[in-house]
Amino acid sequence: MAEGETSLERMNIVITGHVDHGKSTLVGRLLADTHSLPEGKLQAVRQGCKKKGRVFEYAFLLDALDDEQKQGITIDSARIFFKSPLREYIIIDAPGHSEFLRNMLSGASRAVAAVLVIDALEGVAENSRRHGLLLSLLGISQVLVAVNKLDALQYDEGVFNAIRQAYGAYLETLKVKPLAFVPISAREGKNIVARAQEMPWYTGKTILEVLDSFHNPPSNEQAFFAMPVQDVYRFSNDNDRRRIYAGTIVSGEVQVGEEVLFLPSRKTAHIKTIEVWNAPPKTTAKTNEASGFTLEEEIYVKPGEVMVRKREQAPVRVSEKIRANLIWLGEKPLTFHRSYLFKLGSAKVNARLEGIERFLGDREGDYTELRRHDCGSVTLRLSEPIGVSSFYDNPSLGRFVIVDAYNAAGGGIVLEPEEAPKVPPIAGDFEEALFTVLKRYFPHRF
Repeated sequence: MAEGETSLERMNIVITGHVDHGKSTLVGRLLADTHSLPEGKLQAVRQGCKKKGRVFEYAFLLDALDDEQKQGITIDSARIFFKSPLREYIIIDAPGHSEFLRNMLSGASRAVAAVLVIDALEGVAENSRRHGLLLSLLGISQVLVAVNKLDALQYDEGVFNAIRQAYGAYLETLKVKPLAFVPISAREGKNIVARAQEMPWYTGKTILEVLDSFHNPPSNEQAFFAMPVQDVYRFSNDNDRRRIYAGTIVSGEVQVGEEVLFLPSRKTAHIKTIEVWNAPPKTTAKTNEASGFTLEEEIYVKPGEVMVRKREQAPVRVSEKIRANLIWLGEKPLTFHRSYLFKLGSAKVNARLEGIERFLGDREGDYTELRRHDCGSVTLRLSEPIGVSSFYDNPSLGRFVIVDAYNAAGGGIVLEPEEAPKVPPIAGDFEEALFTVLKRYFPHRF
């Protein structure tokens, strides 16, 4: 192993919670107490605070933006590295203020586990509930709830138990079961890395011990093969007649010679070669590799289709109607009367809201629209079928974005795609026929 490399696994974890509940302070403590800071960094920040006449805060180790230090809030989703004896962590310190929910959603989407911080003085705030919703929407099932600032309440066990009972009951309605509730003082470093003598009534794990008990999900390399087709390239120089179907493999692997199926068109072909940019052809392509494929049979396939292995029972459905959990961040409400751009994988189609099954959280009122920051279980009708999977079968093929007027206005996860009739669309038949005719009369172009 080369110098500087490590054999430790990595895990992405998001730190979230309401503004001022102590997220950045907790992460700063983790960095300091696990000795993960660059040499001299802690002392430099302490000296900087002294020069400016400011009281040192562990949050200053993270909040490097001038606006953040002036206002005392985290604006962007900072990425921080630290490690325990077990693994390396990439911790995403996500914004807690309601105006920065878009950033929080972006940060949390990269995480496999979450720490949700609640201020014991303030209790369960609106954004504490909202961020629980977001974790549920993103399918993050490994959750640790840290009840912070207990030092200000003389480490009162009753306050901790009340918050654990109330917030645990709320998370249960979202089908989120926290793996642990931990009473802490981030500022004083209690129950972060070492157990706090001030809380003898707590016999559970520290924050670091709970983090180390989390598990990375199984590698997508062992899952079914799937690749959204990003583009189809045709070369004409030097009599190069190849037609290359290109994209990034989101799960599984495939080999030369295997028969593949394209969805939603349901066309089939055999892989002739696997092409790699500026490198010799390969015989196998795997998860996360950007690859190009030539096929033995010449077929017309559009970008946006999903390529799967034909012999495999991949849980990818051809669907134009889906049930989904969605958060809406657009300035204008999501309504039944408008069309929106729906993006999933490499597919881009129009979509309409067809039904609101329920609101997630405390939202009350009629089921006619989703307003900004609303979360709900909805039904979406797509303008044409696409290849889609439940988020729980394949996160890459089950997570989508909705665009309104060129702005990313919402996003969520597919709960269940409704299977479309197994009949190729008429447009697909016409395009296939046109492709065949053009290839016959203009072979030099095709």
